Amino acid sequence: MSSGMTPSPWWDKARHADRAGFLRARHRILQDIRGWFDWRGFIEAEPNLIVPSPGAETHIGAIEANGGYLHTSPEFAMKRLLAAGERKVFYLGKCFRAGETGPLHAPEFTMIEWYRADAPYEEIMDDCIEILRLACATIDAGSLRWKDRICDPFADPEKLTVGDAFAQHNLAVPSSGDDFSRAIIEIEPQLGAPAPTLLYEYPISEAALAQAAPHDPSVAQRFELYSCGVELANGFQELTDPAEQRARLVAAMDEKQKRYGARWPIDEDFLAALAHMPPAAGVAMGFDRLVMLATGARHINDVLWTPNG
Repeated sequence: MSSGMTPSPWWDKARHADRAGFLRARHRILQDIRGWFDWRGFIEAEPNLIVPSPGAETHIGAIEANGGYLHTSPEFAMKRLLAAGERKVFYLGKCFRAGETGPLHAPEFTMIEWYRADAPYEEIMDDCIEILRLACATIDAGSLRWKDRICDPFADPEKLTVGDAFAQHNLAVPSSGDDFSRAIIEIEPQLGAPAPTLLYEYPISEAALAQAAPHDPSVAQRFELYSCGVELANGFQELTDPAEQRARLVAAMDEKQKRYGARWPIDEDFLAALAHMPPAAGVAMGFDRLVMLATGARHINDVLWTPNG
């Protein structure tokens, strides 16, 4: 088909046949991941998709729905469940973000998000590596692939602080959010090959929902998992101080107002629950991206049952 032709709809039999192998692999990986959580005593939660406030991120757009917003992540609901007494919970379902399209992005996508009460975030890091390996083992994939990068999920992961990652590139860690966002984009393609990379200790300004590190309050107990230069997961030692959390949420919304002329309401019920939440660690992992890298798919639409284009 020439580049000037309109692509066939996703339900076209020939186009679906081209994607069928990816979709069947997706099904098998999803089933095994659910089994992984069940075997470890996690409870699968099904929080509401429509929420009064969709999150804390300055740069993420939300989709309005029925007087609220489609959630960008189930995080606030999951933390309420920890406050209610749950100990190990996970979510495997849809999340929504406005304006996110491209080979690695879709406005409606699938997230795996899980929390462990009274656990260090290093334990969540270990979970991430196990799930990475499980996805590959499920479909007999010996490696994860994206563009020209190859990652061995069974190799020992590289653990690297943000400060060390910048130093390796002869860069100082930027003090402003904009400068940090631009600089990290230069570093990310080098991460996660030939082994997975766990990048941790982000500047506190880049982690609105994470605890400060005990040894250095200027950095947060936040990590991201990379494979083949692609971010797969973002996790925290969770902040449980309601006053500090309120201040950070207000600051994030002030910045959103300044940049985009919009702000989300502060979720007062979430802050009330936070006072009752135990110490915990949690992480969100992009399921579609995980399937892409495990199967070698070239575009997120290859692994979506009903793609957007």
